[in-house]
Amino acid sequence: MRRGAKDALSSIQAAPACQPACPPACSSWPACSMTLWNGVLPFYPQSRHAAGFSVPLLIVILVFLALAASFLLILPGIRGHSRWFWLVRVLLSLFIGAEIVAVHFSAEWFVGRVNTNTSYKAFSAARIRARVGVLVGLEGINITLTGTPVLQLNETIDYNEQFTWRLKENFAGEYANALEKGLPDPVLYLAEKFTPSSPCGLYHKYHLAGHYASALLWVAFCFWLLSNVLLSTPAPLYGGLALLTTGAFVLLAIFSWASISTVPLCPLRLGSSALTTQYGTAFWVTLATGILCLFLGGAVVSLHYVWPSALRTLLDQSAEDCSQARGGSPLILGDPLQKQAGLPDLKYITTNL
Repeated sequence: MRRGAKDALSSIQAAPACQPACPPACSSWPACSMTLWNGVLPFYPQSRHAAGFSVPLLIVILVFLALAASFLLILPGIRGHSRWFWLVRVLLSLFIGAEIVAVHFSAEWFVGRVNTNTSYKAFSAARIRARVGVLVGLEGINITLTGTPVLQLNETIDYNEQFTWRLKENFAGEYANALEKGLPDPVLYLAEKFTPSSPCGLYHKYHLAGHYASALLWVAFCFWLLSNVLLSTPAPLYGGLALLTTGAFVLLAIFSWASISTVPLCPLRLGSSALTTQYGTAFWVTLATGILCLFLGGAVVSLHYVWPSALRTLLDQSAEDCSQARGGSPLILGDPLQKQAGLPDLKYITTNL
């Protein structure tokens, strides 16, 4: 046994530091291991997959679509022209509620994308052509890396990595896990800019912006629920005021996000290109929703003071029936036994309901 161990030790000592396949500059263990493992460090997992669609966002969309589909099923049971009024009213209300909830889970509040030629992995001089993007949301950021073409260096380059800063999440811990996974250099570079210890200060700025905007949007959602209840009561004025308050809180969320995020970003350079950012789809859709709430709430309040009868007719569940009952064909009450008894004709009693 001892003789065999000595032979093995002597064979290891006689082995060259680098194999012939290594480049001449290879003098360290990581570089040799990279060459032995086809340019990839062996202790990094290789089955990487891009992050999928946001599950909470998908759930919110499916719930509100189910509510809309349920209403469309009962829509044929509504008679007359009020059917189309109810269609517009319910779908508009569902859109406002779905948008207020869904934007919490969207990463399209602040976006930036750039096509660049950049390095791909650590300890490697290989470069790739890719489209790099950073998407900032209320609860974190998504960093995307898509090769152009997707297949380069015998790999499929398609990444969508998420880093969150919710109350119970550890952004620095997620960044450390990304380092252990060996994610590509562009992803790690952008994620490092948003860590709490980065001198850029992006983490504290966007964390506070997302926190306050999210809180204001949840308040707006509560007032949206209240407005739906009040608009179905005999006092629609309070429903209009609740809708106005909904729009006000939505716009406050927009202003809080915009005021905190107007500070310029640190220079983000990826290869030979610089990444620039701008407001995304979620920001503009939320702004449009706030303006829509103000418009609808203002219309209800204005009609209440200018033309209250029209507002009550508009918000009534069966406007045609009400107009028939109020407007007036008279209801004729007669005595059918009068003719049978041969009594003289008496004037019919009429009454207007």
